[in-house]
Amino acid sequence: MLYRRSMVDVRFYELDPYNHLNHSVYLAYCETGRIEAMERRGIGMEALDKLGYRVIGVDLVAKFIAPAVAGDRLEVVAEVLRLRRADHDWRQHIEPDVRVIFTAEIRAGMTDRDGRPVRVPDFVREALG
Repeated sequence: MLYRRSMVDVRFYELDPYNHLNHSVYLAYCETGRIEAMERRGIGMEALDKLGYRVIGVDLVAKFIAPAVAGDRLEVVAEVLRLRRADHDWRQHIEPDVRVIFTAEIRAGMTDRDGRPVRVPDFVREALG
């Protein structure tokens, strides 16, 4: 299914006191990777919002394997694993070279603007499929 790679540079202000990329930043990088992947398919957050839809994170499992440090150029990979009626699962990983340093599996749901769950619209299913 949808597979997208994004590049990001680790900046000094994203580091923790041990000079490693702060754990919360990995999640921000993953979110950026998913949003960029969806935008490339014409279903970015702004476009979905105009149509009355929102994508929300429902569940997250993350594994930190090795630290990233200032100056690292990281590749963020986003892949859709499963599409169901009301949600979709993503698998992501981050790597500075050929070794993976972080993995995540994210379940995302869809809501209307009022936060009520809705089925994933057909046009989103087609774009992600």
